[in-house]
Amino acid sequence: MTAVVLFAIWQAVASRPIHRGPGEVAATDPLQSALDAPQTLTKGEFQVIGQARFSAEVRVLSRERYRLGALADVAPLDIAVGWGPMSDSRVLETIDITQSGRFYFWHYDHEPPIPTQDIVSHSANWHLVPANSAVWRKLSGLRIGDVVKLDGMLVNLQSPEVGTMTTSLRRDDSGAGACEIIYVEYASVR
Repeated sequence: MTAVVLFAIWQAVASRPIHRGPGEVAATDPLQSALDAPQTLTKGEFQVIGQARFSAEVRVLSRERYRLGALADVAPLDIAVGWGPMSDSRVLETIDITQSGRFYFWHYDHEPPIPTQDIVSHSANWHLVPANSAVWRKLSGLRIGDVVKLDGMLVNLQSPEVGTMTTSLRRDDSGAGACEIIYVEYASVR
């Protein structure tokens, strides 16, 4: 019983949000570029099909760990992220951020703190495919409020059970199909 209580306390402390002061903490837009050559990898039952190189430094707004289902084997973590104005605590204090069913949702009660199009174009839900166990250790420890730098590829996922999941290649889209699927080759947290 003591071990269970200690584990619960450790889990609560290790996953508590990081509080940041006002100001943009991840000011730069994500970078996307063409692949030098087509890349297809196999990860479990999935074909991981490269679409573009991708690099970003973003603030984690929410995180959701998936343990069940075929997709959980290849993309066990989704993070809702913000950059530019959506990395600023002054903006985020008036927006509710949630995740459910592999989607990201935002809501505000009165007037939006920034134009709605800026919310759309400076935040996203990312499905993360860790390249190896070292990257997974970094990603699995992410907390709300962390600023994380990710490098890798935007990818499509294909398997007989799931079919094809296509990554977004734009930062200004929203709704179904707007999520980026990122094969993460490098991750660091500040």
